[in-house]
Amino acid sequence: MVINVKSEIRPLKKVLLHRPGKELENLTPDTLDRLLFDDIPFLEVAQAEHDAFAQILRDNGVEVVYLEDLMADVLNLSDEIRDQFLYQWIKEAGVSTRKQTEKIYQFMLRHNDNKKEMVLKSMEGIVLRELGWKPANASTDSLVDLMNTPDKLIIDPMPNLYFTRDPFACIGNGVSVNRMYSQTRNRETIYGEYIFKYHPDYKDKVDMLYNRYEQYHVEGGDILNLNDKVLAVGVSQRTEPAAVEVLAKNIFSNKNAVIDTILAFDIPVSRAFMHLDTVFTQIDVDKFTVHPGILGPLVVYEIKRGEGSDELAVKKIEEKLETILEKYLGIDKITLIKCGGEDLIAAQREQWNDGSNTLCIAPGKIVTYQRNTVTNKLLREYNVNVLEVPSAELSRGRGGPRCMSMPLVRE
Repeated sequence: MVINVKSEIRPLKKVLLHRPGKELENLTPDTLDRLLFDDIPFLEVAQAEHDAFAQILRDNGVEVVYLEDLMADVLNLSDEIRDQFLYQWIKEAGVSTRKQTEKIYQFMLRHNDNKKEMVLKSMEGIVLRELGWKPANASTDSLVDLMNTPDKLIIDPMPNLYFTRDPFACIGNGVSVNRMYSQTRNRETIYGEYIFKYHPDYKDKVDMLYNRYEQYHVEGGDILNLNDKVLAVGVSQRTEPAAVEVLAKNIFSNKNAVIDTILAFDIPVSRAFMHLDTVFTQIDVDKFTVHPGILGPLVVYEIKRGEGSDELAVKKIEEKLETILEKYLGIDKITLIKCGGEDLIAAQREQWNDGSNTLCIAPGKIVTYQRNTVTNKLLREYNVNVLEVPSAELSRGRGGPRCMSMPLVRE
């Protein structure tokens, strides 16, 4: 199977990353809110930190592939696919006039001999001066033209792309290519659409369990493969209940899927609780990291197949997190390790820096951010093998090692 992810903890064999690029340098204070950033990372340091992350994975037997390389492979297949992608990408960026569309298309063709550069440019964004626009040659019959400035973004960058977990999610042997909460991030899913539709490694080999043209929002950070039978999905700020229903129906009707239970976790709508994987992640057979703010009675909905072919059976559950996990994982005792331990200030600080957002690469072996010193020390006291990634700049994007990685194959 080219996709095989039926656990959060089985040994990781192949993972998809995106190395942060010049899209981060097109962030400005005025665009931070629109582009879902709280600060502007220092690109050179962010890249060095990301390279260290990738090297840790390689050193532990994980094959690392990059989103930009897979997409370049797709564009190299034919001019027809290249053109289809470019015009679709331009349209989804909000460019609607024929004149601007053709200017941008011709500009992108300058990278035709190096498709990876073309892909990276599509991620980076475009400002007017790159298209040759200057105040001196502004059209006097256009108010828009006259009022533009050379550094106006004509196509926004995609600075969140280094969080490859969210645009699509691997579920068992299939893939959910997501419709994301914000227009800014929804543009990112175009790469997943083309890779799984056209790339020789994946074409006609992967079941689509959700597609980016669905009506409802769902994001990969809300999807956790607890085991081959049980899938957890967070109902959060960015994933709608209706999307969970669509996903559940698609999974239950798929002849290759073996999942028989979906747990929909109702989690608080908060920037700190953005996705389910910012609240808790599995790090061993019987251990999870958890944000203390989620402890106590939880509302979870058990979803199973209904009597009809297109029906669901839904049951509301109100229990402690550990009780729910013990029941559905079939484990006598689950240990929840609090982000920041018992120190409330440390918990809030390290949760903000994704102390609960760990990437498990084998049972009891996880990748974390180096800066979360209190949580990392506590994890080691529980005999967890903690591999630390430098994270002064990567963490400014508000996502941890799990967010930055999309497992494609686990043992």
